[in-house]
Amino acid sequence: MSYLDLNDIQGNVTKGYGRYGYPVARYFFVVFTDTLAAQRWLGSLLPHLTTAAPWPDPGEPAPVPLPETTLNIALTYQGLKALGLPRKALSAFPEEFQMGMKARVDILGDDGPSAPEHWDPIWQDGPVHAWLSINARNRDALAQRTDWLLSHVEHTQGAVVVRNGHRSSDGTLLPWQEAGALTEQGKVTPKEHFGFVDGISDPYFKGCGSPAVHVIGGGKPTREDPSTVAGWEPLETGEFVLGYRDEAYEYPAAPVPSTLARNGTFMVYRKLHQNVATWRRYTATAGKNFPAGQEKLEAKMVGRWHNGAPLAEFPTKADADAFSARLVSVRAALKTADNPAKKAELEAEYAALRQKLTGFNYENDLSGSGCPVGAHVRRANPRGALEFGNDGAFQTKGALVNRRRLLRRGLPYGTSPTDTTDADEHGIVFMALNANIERQFEFVQQQWINYGNDFKLGNERDPVIGNQPMNDAGFGNGHMMIPNAHRPPHFCTQIPRFVETRGGEYFFIPSLSALHMMAQGLVDPT
Repeated sequence: MSYLDLNDIQGNVTKGYGRYGYPVARYFFVVFTDTLAAQRWLGSLLPHLTTAAPWPDPGEPAPVPLPETTLNIALTYQGLKALGLPRKALSAFPEEFQMGMKARVDILGDDGPSAPEHWDPIWQDGPVHAWLSINARNRDALAQRTDWLLSHVEHTQGAVVVRNGHRSSDGTLLPWQEAGALTEQGKVTPKEHFGFVDGISDPYFKGCGSPAVHVIGGGKPTREDPSTVAGWEPLETGEFVLGYRDEAYEYPAAPVPSTLARNGTFMVYRKLHQNVATWRRYTATAGKNFPAGQEKLEAKMVGRWHNGAPLAEFPTKADADAFSARLVSVRAALKTADNPAKKAELEAEYAALRQKLTGFNYENDLSGSGCPVGAHVRRANPRGALEFGNDGAFQTKGALVNRRRLLRRGLPYGTSPTDTTDADEHGIVFMALNANIERQFEFVQQQWINYGNDFKLGNERDPVIGNQPMNDAGFGNGHMMIPNAHRPPHFCTQIPRFVETRGGEYFFIPSLSALHMMAQGLVDPT
């Protein structure tokens, strides 16, 4: 049973709305011009916010209808200041949060085309104060909720202002960031613009409210069989939610008073532009010299096949395709199964297939001949591989990884047809939730994505999202070594920058209790 008050936690902390059937979203950024009026506006918004109260798993019947849209809010340091929080409370927030993302670009690797001067105009006109998100089941519901929110802001008579300046696909500037799952033949797909299934698993922590089976691949690895529940344990709540014990058996640094921090978390918001045309062109050219061709090369760079099957479990495309087909077939059969015995059989098989998809590690592939050590998904979550075979060196197999995990949220934006160019507006709105931005997000971004020393790769960067260096001619000069158990390694050279930052900021997602305190001007750190 959950020991968290999920009704006090905002819903986007425990739920990736996309997997619950909310494939479209809009993100708004506002500024406050009058403290008291902004507090009143915040108070009037509170009854409409979506909480973390548990929802049934997708496909399961809901006891009551789920909402057509969701609504959540987060605040920047400058936004908290504009809402009138006392100096003592503000000064207790972590330094990186107080500084904001622009002041941390050297750590994040946001240079060259990712530098702030190239970000969307919304980030050029002074700080934003709050982020509001609407996720919806369809575009009609999204449009209706947008009209409601804009009207709700308009009633403040200028005390709350929606900031304009998000680049859109036709070159105009919008008052919101549009986002939505990609579609294929009119159907929603979990893929991103480079063609890979995304959002396969997310950290599983104590009290999160998700079914226990999701601990496989989502929790922290033990020294048992990773394909079983015994091979995984839930992460400590304090890695993601303030006010609870973390993996160091300590309480994460948090603002004061404790009621302001408890049940809240920090969010990293980043608009990441994908150079889709460059990706396709580079992998097509480099794939001609790779023994298994372009698709295998892309899988080696990412660490999964296009359908999401991990290289660590499925070394060939045929294996991956057969697995994916069976997973789809069993999932479909489960929806129509009415025979209890048959349904139980299908559920057992589906669980076993899901374990293959998420419950793997790299202990049998330490050299990276299956999934390269420098592949994107292996860098983002090494799953205990950083021990490099030193069994027993740490109490748990994920000791070097467990404190770097991130809850991932967000959706793609834009479209990328076959004739797309890098100038088109398309990419991912990336949002990472964590209890400590510096220890979790910034560490992963700096040390694992844009540097390779922890993986014994020197200065080799993440081949997919790393800030690849540029040569004097202005072309990419990154590299990647792809090991092979039976032949000399293959080297990818002159890797360009496939992903560029187009804006972002650090936010605090308060609990409902904390928001009530802010709305009433009752935050008292003494």
